[in-house]
Amino acid sequence: MAEKQLIAVVGATGAQGGGLARAILDDPASAFTVRALTRNAGSDKARELARLGAEVVEADLDDEASVTEAFEGAYGTYLVTDFWAHGSPEREYAQAGNLAKAAKAAGVEHAIWSTLEDTRKAVPLDDDRMPTLMGKYKVPHFDVKGDANALFSEAGVPTTFLQTTFYWEGFASFSPPKRQEDGSLVLALAMGEGRLAGIASEDIGRTAYGIFKRGKGLVGQTVSIAGEHLTGAEYAKAFAEVLGEPVHYYPVPFEGLRAAGFPAAEEIGNMFQYYAEFDAEFTGRRDLAAVRELNPQLKTFKDWLTANKDAFAAL
Repeated sequence: MAEKQLIAVVGATGAQGGGLARAILDDPASAFTVRALTRNAGSDKARELARLGAEVVEADLDDEASVTEAFEGAYGTYLVTDFWAHGSPEREYAQAGNLAKAAKAAGVEHAIWSTLEDTRKAVPLDDDRMPTLMGKYKVPHFDVKGDANALFSEAGVPTTFLQTTFYWEGFASFSPPKRQEDGSLVLALAMGEGRLAGIASEDIGRTAYGIFKRGKGLVGQTVSIAGEHLTGAEYAKAFAEVLGEPVHYYPVPFEGLRAAGFPAAEEIGNMFQYYAEFDAEFTGRRDLAAVRELNPQLKTFKDWLTANKDAFAAL
């Protein structure tokens, strides 16, 4: 029997990395083992991964040496950064550079880098449809990941670029349907009539597992993923069917979202405007049939919502 290959998973206690780690650990026929990288090996999630059979190691993405050590002996790596942990594009870019240099130094044969589109290719900085943020971005957490893609190519790391999208978990944490004074439910979303490409976060990891199972056939390629492309009205309809009462869609003006006053409101407003106004291009890059080939368990929004109905029980 062939020896199993080691996959080092960055962010293994988070949404994306956790989805990949569990996909491997839950598959008794897997050709891979998991080394779970985390900032805190003593956390509940880290201990659970260890119980399931992962090797758990501590690493700090701000410390290249610690990441290189964690990658030693790994055939593959799953690479992800968390912009929202600090909100600094410069720090995220530096972390991506550390990942690229560590993967190269450790001799990784196949890296998957979790990335996003650079929105400035569609909306240049001098395009006043949406404000420029931090002097050089339209949607900083998208644009810096797009910038960082070159770091992996320049370092000579054999990389598959996995372009992700909106997590449906965001409906529970950020934009659930809201109960109005008259008792009705309204889903307010800044999407106009555009389609929002969404995905269950665990399906990002499961799709990454499918890429690793393909061998090196997708090295050097960009794989853009989603679970379903739905309009705001279609999302509202799915909520109505699962929750058992009418849910009405209200298209929030982009300017209204940017002016909402919560942290990163301008960035989130720009993001949704990008999703809405470049719907055809964004969803067009995400071939759902191709994603399902990599991940036969890919959930539709209604699948995800049915499984997570309890998250909306307090509406």
